[in-house]
Amino acid sequence: MRQPIQKRARATRDRLVEVAADLVRRGGFEALRVEEVVLGAGVAKGTFFAHFRDKDALLDLLIGAEIDALLDAAAARPAPRGIDDLMDALMPLVRFMASERYAFDVILRYSGAAVIEEIGPIAATFVRQDRLVAEWVGDGPFRDDVPPALLSEGVQAFLIQTVALEFCAAHQGPGGIEARLRQYLMAWLLPAAATDRGAG
Repeated sequence: MRQPIQKRARATRDRLVEVAADLVRRGGFEALRVEEVVLGAGVAKGTFFAHFRDKDALLDLLIGAEIDALLDAAAARPAPRGIDDLMDALMPLVRFMASERYAFDVILRYSGAAVIEEIGPIAATFVRQDRLVAEWVGDGPFRDDVPPALLSEGVQAFLIQTVALEFCAAHQGPGGIEARLRQYLMAWLLPAAATDRGAG
């Protein structure tokens, strides 16, 4: 008896994703080639394009899954009780986003749903991260003169800025990515403390 078409198509898609994930583990996101994916999956190139618009659409799925796993780990932690805890919770995500310029470019392009017909995996993780951070800052010892949702959006903007500057040679400085993010979070979430620190 033949498998239903949907079941076979799902199995083919899963195989393409599995092969691509293995290739990324070995060579990185930028080095991923559609030709290698179809060869490893044992399918025709047309089959790949029946499942994914292009390589970046596949990477949206792979990167989104990685960010989701990092958010799972962050959500399993106790709620941050200060900047140090918040940094500990966010840095694995920041390090992943800064691990490869090509991956960061894909994250930027797919993080908003405005130009995409439906929200994709990376954009969904940005929504999830925003909600998680809003919950954390709303319950934590952070400024309360700004709504948690706006505080969370600011944190998300600073994460992007922190990673973007990591790829800019003009902004390489002492302390690197972690020091930069800490400075932003202190100024945004604890402005009085950041001012006191700067004055001392």
